Amino acid sequence: MNDKQIFDITPFTHLDYPGKLACIVWFCGCNMRCMYCYNSDIVFAKEGNYGVDELYSFLERRIGLLDGVVLSGGEPTIHDLIPICRKIREFGFSIKLDTNGLNTEMVEALVEEGLVDYIALDFKAMNGKFGYVTGSSRYKGFTKTLEFLVSSQAQFEVRTTIHSDLLQPEDINIMMRELKSYGYCGPYYLQRFIETRNNIANMKSPESDFDESRLEGTLQIIWR
Repeated sequence: MNDKQIFDITPFTHLDYPGKLACIVWFCGCNMRCMYCYNSDIVFAKEGNYGVDELYSFLERRIGLLDGVVLSGGEPTIHDLIPICRKIREFGFSIKLDTNGLNTEMVEALVEEGLVDYIALDFKAMNGKFGYVTGSSRYKGFTKTLEFLVSSQAQFEVRTTIHSDLLQPEDINIMMRELKSYGYCGPYYLQRFIETRNNIANMKSPESDFDESRLEGTLQIIWR
């Protein structure tokens, strides 16, 4: 594995880890190609700017200053996070994982060893649109992770990015029913697409409107 697997480190954030002051570790690479992804430079990166030893040195200097560490990307679970999370634990930090859920085995291992405290699971689209939006046909991988997280009673949230040319309220209503069918009853976080110059499909601001009044009350919706 390339030692420089970390694309970048955001020194602190109070927005990305609920209730905690944290840093963000951006891992190179991803097993999806989401059309609206604004981290295309991270997704396609073969090598980052930092190795794990540099991460550990950074974290050691942040003991007492930060509460937690967010593992993001790209997709962090395509890397071996077990030894990394063990080391982060030694420093005394809480750990949040941002994941698309395709690597269920890694998520299971982290949860079962108690190496992650909070997970943000991205629900990209239902199976019919999943491949188009993400460039991946592995919808069952996502649902396998969802099923595991519900059964494990791990602390996690589900979130979806809304680009109204891709997803309309009817899609979100179906996705909420899908989540409910797997036993998920927590808040459903929706975040609007923000146009950037380097998203993967060069998507612009939506041409179609998203009528929030057509959303059902299957789950509590929280906009970010």
